[in-house]
Amino acid sequence: MRWLILAPVLLMAAAPGPLPSLREQASIQQGWLKYRLDTFLPQLMRKYGVDMWVVSSREYNEDPVFFSLVSPTMFAARRRTIYVFFDRGAEKGVERLALGGGSQGGLYEVYRDPDSGIELFGDQQWTLLKKLIDARQPKKIAIDISHTHAFSDGLSAGEREQLEETIGAENRKKLVRAEGLPLDYVAMRPPGMEPAYRNLMENVHAIIARAFSSEVIHPGRTTDQDVVWWLRQETQRLGFGTWFQPSIRVQRKDSRALQMLQEDAPTTIERGDVLWVDYGLTAMRLATDTQHMGYVLREGETGPPAEIARALENSKKMQDIVMARMKVGRSGNEVLAEALKEIRTLGIKGTVYSHPIGDHGHGAGPLIGLWDRQQGVPGRGDVKLVPNTWFSVELSSRTPIPGWGDAELFVGMEEDAKVGADGKVEWVLRRQEKFHLIR
Repeated sequence: MRWLILAPVLLMAAAPGPLPSLREQASIQQGWLKYRLDTFLPQLMRKYGVDMWVVSSREYNEDPVFFSLVSPTMFAARRRTIYVFFDRGAEKGVERLALGGGSQGGLYEVYRDPDSGIELFGDQQWTLLKKLIDARQPKKIAIDISHTHAFSDGLSAGEREQLEETIGAENRKKLVRAEGLPLDYVAMRPPGMEPAYRNLMENVHAIIARAFSSEVIHPGRTTDQDVVWWLRQETQRLGFGTWFQPSIRVQRKDSRALQMLQEDAPTTIERGDVLWVDYGLTAMRLATDTQHMGYVLREGETGPPAEIARALENSKKMQDIVMARMKVGRSGNEVLAEALKEIRTLGIKGTVYSHPIGDHGHGAGPLIGLWDRQQGVPGRGDVKLVPNTWFSVELSSRTPIPGWGDAELFVGMEEDAKVGADGKVEWVLRRQEKFHLIR
C-alpha cells in the first residue's frame, strides 16, 4: 500500500495511487474506528460532562452518528441496535455495550438473550437498557436531540418515546441533550486518516485535470453535460463513489456569462470559454469536495488573457485570508466576519461559504458562511473550531473583465484543508495555482 507510507513531499509529485483492495480498506478503516472509540470518545464525554451516551437506531433509520461508530462491514443497523457508552473513569475507560447487532470486530461487548443465547429483540432491548442504567447509576445520560445540528438529532420520535417510557421517571431526569458530543465525534479525524485522504485528493486533482483537457473536451463539439457524465463514469470506473452530481459552468464574453447551465439545455464548449467544475468523490467512508477553473485556449494562445488570470488571483487571495483566520477556539461566524472585512478592504467582491468535511461531504462542525448568508449562520456558525478536523475551503470572487464589457467573471475555488492537532491550518494536498488549459 505505497500511498499509505509515502512522505508528504513525495506525494506532492507522485501519480495518484489506486485504492487498496476492499479487504485492505476494511482493515484500515477498522483501525480508524478503534482510534476514535479509544481516544476521541472518552475525551468528548468528559468535555461535555456526561457519563453515559445512548445511541439507538433501527434498520434504515439510523442515527447519523451510527456510521461513525460501526465497522466498515456494517451497512445498516441490525433490526434495532442500541449502543450504550458508560464512562467508568480515567483508569477503566469507557465501557462500550451493544444491545442488538454485533461486536464490530470486538470493539463492543454484545448482550444476548440469557435464556436462548440469540439476539435480543423488541422489548428485551429496552428492558435490558433500564437494567444497565440502574446498575451503573450515571449522573447524566446523553441522547441525540437537537434543533440545530442534524448530526446531533438522530434519536427518532418513536425511539425516544420507547426509551423514556422504559427507563423510568428517575432515569428520565438524567437525560440531557449533549449536542456537542456527537457533533465533535463525527468531526474529529484520526491522524491515520490523512495519508488515505491525501491520496483521494491526488485522484480528484488528476481526474479534474483530465476532464479539463483535450482528452475529454473538443471545442465546438463537447458540451458541459458531456463533461459532467464523463466525470460520473470515470469516478465509477476507478472504484470511487460520489455524493453529488458534478457541476460545470461555462462563462464567455457574449452569452449567459454567469448562468449555471442545466442538463436540459446543454451548452457546447467553445474556444475562449472559462470553465468551472464542482466535483467530489467518496471512498472508505470519506468524502472530498473540490472546485477548479479551466480555460479553453484560442488559436495561438498559450494561456488565458491577463485579465482572466487576475480573476483567479482574487479567489486565491480569499483562500489565504480565510485560512489565516481559521483559529482553534473561534466560531465559524467569527472567522467569516474577520475574513470578509479584509476581503472587502482589498476591494475584492467575494463570498465565503466554507464547511467541514470528512465522513460526510457537508460535515459536522462550524459553518463559515453560506453563499446566501454572509452575515453569519445562527447556531451552525456559532460552533467553534477544534483540532483534528477537516474543512472544505469554499468561496468565490466576481471580477469585472474589461474585454467582456466589464461583465463579471465568477471564479469559484474549493480545496480541502486540515486543522491539525496543533491547530495549524494547511491544505491536505495543495490548491489550484493556475487555470487548467484545454488546447
